[in-house]
Amino acid sequence: MDIRIDAVDLPGRNCRTPADATALTYDNIHVAVQRRDRPAELLDLHPGDAASATWTLPCTTTASPMGTGTDVKGPYIQGRPGDRFIYLSWGTVDAAGAFTMFRRAKIMLNGVPAGVLAAAAKDGRLVGRLGLTDLKGNPLCARVVPPHITWTAETGDAEPDDASASRT
Repeated sequence: MDIRIDAVDLPGRNCRTPADATALTYDNIHVAVQRRDRPAELLDLHPGDAASATWTLPCTTTASPMGTGTDVKGPYIQGRPGDRFIYLSWGTVDAAGAFTMFRRAKIMLNGVPAGVLAAAAKDGRLVGRLGLTDLKGNPLCARVVPPHITWTAETGDAEPDDASASRT
């Protein structure tokens, strides 16, 4: 199985910093998926002003060790069984191309409806769709669960716009 994250409504290349920060804005913002146990290793860096961003993550599924459903593992899946998640890391990119993280969104996999996850494990793909701008116009951060993300199962060969292959 793989997991595809389809993101829209990116916040732009600049945002205000927290009130206690020394800089007024973060500039040249980008977002990527963070690899498990390797925060500096990022998958598919996208600029913050892109029209959309998509990441496809390889993973495997097994019966949960707690006997409560399906467990998901993979190089970009973080956390323990029952509390798995995917990190979207937000950072600035300097003139030399170095990425400096300033916040993360934690896409919680325990928010995937059990039937959708079971269908995705069978059909080959779990798709999460979400917007990446928070209510203040900044990059989305903190825990991301429904209704801020919608989950569907699709066949593994379905294209992003192939609604006929989708299950909800």
